Amino acid sequence: MNREELILRELHLYPLWKRREQAVPEVAFVTVASEIAAKIAMPQNENPENIILKNEISANEILANKISENKNSIDISSFDWPQLKSAVKHCTACALRAGCTQTVLGVGPEQADWLFVGEASGAEEDAQGEPFVGQAGVLLNNMLAAIKLKRGTNVYLTNVVKCRPLENRTPGADEISQCLPYLERQIALIRPKLIVALGKVASTVLLGRDSKSFRHISESLKVASTVLLGRDSPLASLRGEVHDYHGIPLIATYHPAYLLRAPQEKAKAWQDLRLAVATMQSQTVS
Repeated sequence: MNREELILRELHLYPLWKRREQAVPEVAFVTVASEIAAKIAMPQNENPENIILKNEISANEILANKISENKNSIDISSFDWPQLKSAVKHCTACALRAGCTQTVLGVGPEQADWLFVGEASGAEEDAQGEPFVGQAGVLLNNMLAAIKLKRGTNVYLTNVVKCRPLENRTPGADEISQCLPYLERQIALIRPKLIVALGKVASTVLLGRDSKSFRHISESLKVASTVLLGRDSPLASLRGEVHDYHGIPLIATYHPAYLLRAPQEKAKAWQDLRLAVATMQSQTVS
């Protein structure tokens, strides 16, 4: 007698009688017996909630692996937060993941009025798993405090690229193109009332003429990374006005890391923050 029959006998479900004129498929007994055997084999102290959680994690990991294998065939625009977090954590779509410690998705309430977007993680962000830490993070905290905001309270912080480029170099257009759908989904889930783009890369990417035209992004970044003698950087032409990102007001300003190198530009950054506050207040009134 096999193991499945023993289990059915123990549960008083054997022998199985059936009418001659109505045969029951044998596969049905095998399926039932297998299900019962699986339940009996389950540890008695296993919490059902833990089992559900394990299944969800497993499903998210499978989904993340599918994304890494063939990202273009997955509709990231339908992801919820757990799926997005898992996808970013397991993403190997570009070479950056092999050179960093961990991915850094972002930090803050998952629905916040304010969204600050930078370029990419640095060494300290990569080590701690949180964007804008170290000296640049301290300066950003002070900038937030100046307009009566606080990290973790109605403010979400993230970067265009979720992995650290080696030697803190500017991420390439191909690397940005892989991460941009993640950022776009973050924005859709957060639903901010205002976006503050920190630095040339974030401003150029978010204000591209066509967010899906990576050729345009590549050309824009090439221009943005070229310093022409006697001319201001392209960021200067984006500052001082309220832009539109799919119906969300966007303010472009300097990255805190740049302000540490060029403290003389802090006054201009303060003007940008004041514009951001005025823009937010106008939305609240309306």
